Amino acid sequence: MRLLHTSDWHIGRTFHGQDLLGDQEFVLSALADLAAENEVDVVVIAGDLYDRAIPSAEAVQVATRALDRLRRTGATIVASSGNHDSAPRLGAFSAFLAAGGLHLRTSVGEVGEPIMLADRAGPVAVYALPYLEPELARIPLGVPGRPGHQAVMAAAMDLVRADLATRSAGTRSVVAAHAFVVGGTAGGSERSIAVGGVESVTADVFDGIDYVALGHLHGAQKIGERMRYSGSPLPYAFSEAGHHKGAWLIDLADDGAVTDRWLELPVVRPLSLVTGSMQELLDGYPDLTGHYLSVVLTDAVRPVEPMRRLRERFPHALTVSWEPPARVVDAATDHEVAGLTDEDVLAEFLLQCRGSSASPSEQTLLDRSLAADRLLEAAA
Repeated sequence: MRLLHTSDWHIGRTFHGQDLLGDQEFVLSALADLAAENEVDVVVIAGDLYDRAIPSAEAVQVATRALDRLRRTGATIVASSGNHDSAPRLGAFSAFLAAGGLHLRTSVGEVGEPIMLADRAGPVAVYALPYLEPELARIPLGVPGRPGHQAVMAAAMDLVRADLATRSAGTRSVVAAHAFVVGGTAGGSERSIAVGGVESVTADVFDGIDYVALGHLHGAQKIGERMRYSGSPLPYAFSEAGHHKGAWLIDLADDGAVTDRWLELPVVRPLSLVTGSMQELLDGYPDLTGHYLSVVLTDAVRPVEPMRRLRERFPHALTVSWEPPARVVDAATDHEVAGLTDEDVLAEFLLQCRGSSASPSEQTLLDRSLAADRLLEAAA
C-alpha cells in the first residue's frame, strides 16, 4: 500500500502580517499533483489542517478545495486534528464524509477505532490519533491524576494495540499522531504544547506499529526506521529558510516493511535573511526582489522610515531591525561628568547610546530644550 504522509498545513496562518492563503492553496494543489503522479492509495494528514480553532471562511474554502483535489486523485484521505485545530469543528459531519473517502478522527473516544483499508496483500489498519491534551484526554482514556503527554499517549497506544490484537493475522498498522517525540528537532514556528505537563513523548510508546506518521514539528525528519515527521508544506518562520518542504511517500510492503521517498514541494516564495546598510541593500541584491525578507540594518544611525524605503525595492520585505556596529566608548566617571557642561553631557550620552553625535536638526532641538530649562530655573 502506498501512503503520502503530510501534516501541519496551518491553513489561514499569516507570516509577519502577510496573508499566506494564496501560497497555501498553490502548494497544496502541488501536493495533490504528487499524489496523482505517484498513484497514492492513502493520504495521511497528521494534524493541524488549520492554524486556529475558528478558521476564517476563506481558510475553510482553501481547505475544502485542497481536500477535494486530493480525493479526486482516487486516494483515501485520513486526517486527524492537531493542537491548532478545533476538534469538534473539524470533526463535524465526519460520518457522512467517511462515505466519500475522507476519514476525520478528532475524538479521544475513537483512538482505538481504525480506518480499515486493504490491498492485494490484505488489511491495513490506520489509527489516526487526534492531539491529546492531557487534562482533557485523561478522563476518557482512564488515566488517573494529573498526567503529562507521555501518560495519555501511552494509554491511547494501549487501546490501539488492544484493537490490533483482535484483527486477523498479518494485518499491517499505521498510526498518525500529533506530538513532540523525543529526538525530534523543532523548526521554530511550532506552538508549544507544554500545557498539562512535559510536552514530549518517547518513541518507544509507538512500539509494534509498522509506520508512524507524525505531525507537530515543522521540519521533515526521521525518528528511527518506522517513524517520520513530514513537516509543514510551507516555511512559517525565517528559522526555516533552509528547509526543503515536501511529503513522505511511504510504501508499506506485504510484510509491513517500510520504504520511503521524499517528494519535494515547489517553493512559492523563498525566505532570505540579509544584513547590511540601507544603501547597500537599495543598491544591490537584485535576486532578492521576489523573496520574503528579514532585514538587519547596520547603519551607524537609525535610518528614517526603513520599511517604506525597503519595500520600494523589495516589495516582500516583512521584518526589519537595526543593529549598528559595536562602538567602544569609555563611560565618563562621576568626576569627569561633574566638570562637563549640560551640552557636553548630552553629547556624551548620545555617543555612548548610539555611537554618533547629534545631527544639526537634533542639535537645534537640544539647544532649545536646554535654553527653556535654564529659563525655568531662573524663574524659580
